[in-house]
Amino acid sequence: MRERLEELREKRRRARLGGGEERIEAQHDRGKKTARERIDYLLDEDTFTEMDRFRTHRTATFGMEETQPPGDGVVTGYGSVNGRTTFVFAHDFTVFGGSLGEVFAEKVTKLMDRAVEVGAPVVGLNDSAGARIQEGVASLAGFGEIFRRNTEASGVVPQISVIMGPCAGGAVYSPALTDFTIMVEDTSHMFITGPDVIETVTGEQVGFEELGGARTHAGTSGVAHAAVPDEESALDRVALLLSYLPQNNVEDPPRVDPFDDPQRADEELESIVPDEPRKPYDTTEVIGRIVDQNSFTQVHERFAANIVCGFARLDGRSVGVVANQPRVNAGTLDIEASEKAARFVRTCDAFNVPILTLVDVPGFMPGTDQEHNGIIRHGAKLLYAYSEATVPLLTVITRKAYGGAYDVMASKHLGADVNYAWPTSEIAVMGPQGAVNVLYSDELEAADDPEARRDRLVAEYREEFANPYTAADQGYLDDVIEPTETRPRLVQDLAVHASKRDDLPDKKHGNLPL
Repeated sequence: MRERLEELREKRRRARLGGGEERIEAQHDRGKKTARERIDYLLDEDTFTEMDRFRTHRTATFGMEETQPPGDGVVTGYGSVNGRTTFVFAHDFTVFGGSLGEVFAEKVTKLMDRAVEVGAPVVGLNDSAGARIQEGVASLAGFGEIFRRNTEASGVVPQISVIMGPCAGGAVYSPALTDFTIMVEDTSHMFITGPDVIETVTGEQVGFEELGGARTHAGTSGVAHAAVPDEESALDRVALLLSYLPQNNVEDPPRVDPFDDPQRADEELESIVPDEPRKPYDTTEVIGRIVDQNSFTQVHERFAANIVCGFARLDGRSVGVVANQPRVNAGTLDIEASEKAARFVRTCDAFNVPILTLVDVPGFMPGTDQEHNGIIRHGAKLLYAYSEATVPLLTVITRKAYGGAYDVMASKHLGADVNYAWPTSEIAVMGPQGAVNVLYSDELEAADDPEARRDRLVAEYREEFANPYTAADQGYLDDVIEPTETRPRLVQDLAVHASKRDDLPDKKHGNLPL
């Protein structure tokens, strides 16, 4: 028995070394942790249970039969994040550059199947050279099996991807299928084809960072939900996101012990939003004064900044927040903002997270570029997402809601449960200036002083039509409230609607305008 125990300990030691001490040192020299170090940092201390640590590849070509490191380039298992079960796989770059082969894929798919059966989140720590060339089509088949698991698990258990090194070719599609993707600045890259191939095919010269770096994907493409400065920050962000989400789609999000007065009335809300409809302000300041203090975490912060999405808490309950951002393009809805918000709304709805929407929107972005690139189709995605949602929907119009954008932003007509407006808000088919130009064009043309007459008509229109009381009279608003009432009312409404159950008609799935 003693000999066998010593043999087991030696095999475990070899498995922990992965590709060997030299390659571990090279990984550290790049400023990167090893796969096991990343797992140890993410999971609660001494909670990791490894799966398939002794599996090796089956390939006997290209000299691979001479090297069969245990684990085959990926570490898989489960443990706890803040006391909650989480499944995790981590590419081991010290073994064949973390490249994916047949056994590698079998380990990952086994873990994903187990996570869905148990009903627990899956976290993937990506640091891979891509498909293992020596294994040919078997490696491509492995990717396909993982993609299918990503799709089957979508909306069932939370899936989070962290890009901590290279991620190229077909490997990028697994992270793209997950709920959230986090990239580490300077050390991570994602692209379908690399700079060399692009230059060969198109003649375009581009560097790794510009093509597929963390900043590019967080701010330009929207592929990454966050770009963070180091690996520790990335893993901390994973834990933070998981804290807002349930373990699976049949559970409610975890509620933390309330730490902020639910009746807190912030007087600053009466002055933070300017009365002038075109004057910018930062909507995140409004969000911060309504939700529990220091509980708001943005998602996709650098992408489509004219709309803000993120998680927060109201009296300890998890909520998703969607808000127009007036300081960026006046808070208009464009293609990217519509897609960003639609994706976030559907994520919240899939995992039973109520949605708070703060509305200050002048309309959709005009222009041939928007029209030719499909603003109609992309705007419909947000309409679809809100209309399909069955979670509690709470909406507050803080200043203005014009035209079709009023409908899109979680209006009563799309199924919102609670709709409020602040007393200075304007709700109309279009802004007063535009409405007057259309309705009184002949009168303005004949006036001795057109500008003075226009100003009077605008004031009259704003007073009579562009106010919240018409909508409230017709039942489209549940109440017109003072800004200081917002937090107490929303806390109460969220508690009331926490037990909401809303079944949609039976169907295979809807036809989302992709």
